Amino acid sequence: MDATVSKRWLLARLYEPEQTIVDCRFTLGKPQAGRESYEQEHIPGAVYLDLELDLSGPVGEHGGRHPLPDPQVLAARLSKLGIGNDSRIVAYDDESGMNAARLWWLLRYLGHEQVFILEGGFSAWKAEKFPVTEHQPVRVPSSFQANVQLKMLVDVNKVHQVSANMEPSASPAGLTPVLIDSRARERFLGLEETLDNKAGHIPGAFNFFWKETQNADGSYKSAEELQEHFSELDKDAEIIVYCGSGVTACPNVLALERAGFNNVRLYPGSWSDWISYQENAVATGEE
Repeated sequence: MDATVSKRWLLARLYEPEQTIVDCRFTLGKPQAGRESYEQEHIPGAVYLDLELDLSGPVGEHGGRHPLPDPQVLAARLSKLGIGNDSRIVAYDDESGMNAARLWWLLRYLGHEQVFILEGGFSAWKAEKFPVTEHQPVRVPSSFQANVQLKMLVDVNKVHQVSANMEPSASPAGLTPVLIDSRARERFLGLEETLDNKAGHIPGAFNFFWKETQNADGSYKSAEELQEHFSELDKDAEIIVYCGSGVTACPNVLALERAGFNNVRLYPGSWSDWISYQENAVATGEE
């Protein structure tokens, strides 16, 4: 099942009752900006979910900058918005799909498969002169029951084990498990770091920048293009994906699955969780 839908696909189904559109716009460092943008204008019928208030849990000593929300808390929030287990969800943002992909991953983590991401996001929708509104819909509460899929994630202990067993290698071909770092190359190499208090990457990880899975217009590359992008990886390998805080790793999870990888797992705490343990090693450069 393809995880993305086109603008025209959504336009043709804009008012179908079994569908809920979710606006996930959010700007790091400006926590009110996404909500304010939603209140000014959004796709008709859309409700709003906040990356930090709804799609993340409280920040603690460990768990990273965007810990996973408690499944029951998120299920209650979804229920209040009228989202049930039979709902079809279409998520969008204006940040190249990273926040929408976070919701996509979370819903699947809760056992809900009918969730899709709008290709191109809100700006692309508006550029087509498709309808927008400031009206916020009144939603009839529903009942969302979480069926948590723990197999979709790994914790820091698993990542530590994988990292410790990695041999220095110029290529991930033939390795399993494989650690994938989704951040920009400069952050992976430790040349710059603007969000976390240590620069570098988890020892043994390989760098596949998440934005390289997309076209210039924000749409995802085709399955064939993504297979080429990830051609160094073994299709049968266990792939563990991380980023800075478990958000931009989600587009990479989507892209890997589109490319035909069936054993892809997320390290939700990611780099910001890894470095919260002083004993964890940090690698820089090309190793």
